[in-house]
Amino acid sequence: MSNDKYVSPLSERYASKEMQYIFSPDKKFRTWRKLWIALAESEKELGLPITDEQIEELKANAEDINYDVAKQREALVRHDVMSHVYAYGVQCPKAKGIIHLGATSCYVGDNTDIIVMTEALILVRKKLLNVINELSKFAVKYAAQPTLAFTHFQPAQPTTVGKRATLWLMELKLDLDDINYLIDSMMLLGSKGTTGTQASFLELFDGDYEKVKELDRKIAQKMGYKKCFPVSGQTYSRKMDLRVLNVLSGIAASAHKFSNDIRLLQHLKEVEEPFEKNQIGSSAMAYKRNPMRSERIASLANYVMIDALNPALVTATQWFERTLDDSANKRLSIPEGFLAIDGILDLYLNVVDGLVVYPKVIEKRLMAELPFMATENIMMDAVKAGGDRQELHEKIRQLSMEAGKNVKVNGLDNNLLELIAADPAFNMSLEDLKASMDPTKYTGCAKMQVEEFINNEIQPVLDENKDLLGLTAEINV
Repeated sequence: MSNDKYVSPLSERYASKEMQYIFSPDKKFRTWRKLWIALAESEKELGLPITDEQIEELKANAEDINYDVAKQREALVRHDVMSHVYAYGVQCPKAKGIIHLGATSCYVGDNTDIIVMTEALILVRKKLLNVINELSKFAVKYAAQPTLAFTHFQPAQPTTVGKRATLWLMELKLDLDDINYLIDSMMLLGSKGTTGTQASFLELFDGDYEKVKELDRKIAQKMGYKKCFPVSGQTYSRKMDLRVLNVLSGIAASAHKFSNDIRLLQHLKEVEEPFEKNQIGSSAMAYKRNPMRSERIASLANYVMIDALNPALVTATQWFERTLDDSANKRLSIPEGFLAIDGILDLYLNVVDGLVVYPKVIEKRLMAELPFMATENIMMDAVKAGGDRQELHEKIRQLSMEAGKNVKVNGLDNNLLELIAADPAFNMSLEDLKASMDPTKYTGCAKMQVEEFINNEIQPVLDENKDLLGLTAEINV
């Protein structure tokens, strides 16, 4: 590797080789040739004078791209598409006259962009499903493990570790629904001509509009799509790029929320992300176990969420049938959005696959707060034993304030149960009070919610996509 020029960390550190190839020049130019073959085949089938011999010549040279010829030609003519048309023609002398027949640069450029984004979305979907799969296992495993819940990061009613995991899962399920819809609605530009009127193709087919429409249908079918844009300018609507990056932004937001929660839980020493045997947490503090993977998720997620502004600005500022101020932006924002989300999902899968839970720490923190949360039940039991509800409510309020002072001001343990047991108005022993401190009594429907959610919403999706499961994620740093 050369060390004297900038190299994107998205390729060096974060994104998988699989995602990098989807956005590689080789993938792009091979797709161009497939599109030229689809165009020629379709035009032949609709009656244009193109021979089987020409089609076979195109197919025989589809994968063997003469990059050196294309590069030399581009230096001369300053046009990437026409340089590759020329290079293809050098390899296919019999077919060179019908390559790119009737088409504009956007025929290969824009259709390839759609094809590449679709393949990238399919890879994102695969990785998203694997994260959902691992997270669902975690949720089921800890469905009944009581833990202290927080609102405003202040102690609230208990929940379970598994129930909290379903909150992360719910957001990923929404993302999966979005990406499923988006993949299903992807469509090619087709062969629309210089301003979207298909004038050149109408000329080729001697004014036969039905053949012009059929050309689009055939190209879409040959490239694996259900349809083409019914109307367009020279390019497909840049709104499609915005829709794509909005879905990636949604996944990034879900991952960011997860990473925040894991980092907070790691601070509380309740749940930790994986930490390898020889991993160094800090250059100065050898004891530290920094949640660097979750922090990296958050960092990359910030990038993806902001990156979605790029196609929003591009689509908002396109003029009439097209302007070229989208080009440089698209070359950056689309691939890098996908490379970043690819890295995020690899990190997410790696973290979920190795999460470490510390039940004793979880129990200790919960039990320190539970007496406050149990006061309603304690008061009701005391009323059943003959106490006055209003009087007991005031006593519990005062005793709770005293216990809270012991914890916050004096640094002592929560002694609310001892204070209540010492007050004859409650007529309850310390043993009776401690017996009521079973955390499972206070987690409500959490366990049932986890099981129902996984069984009804998540498992059917995983069963439908079982052939895509089983990925593991390696991270570079």
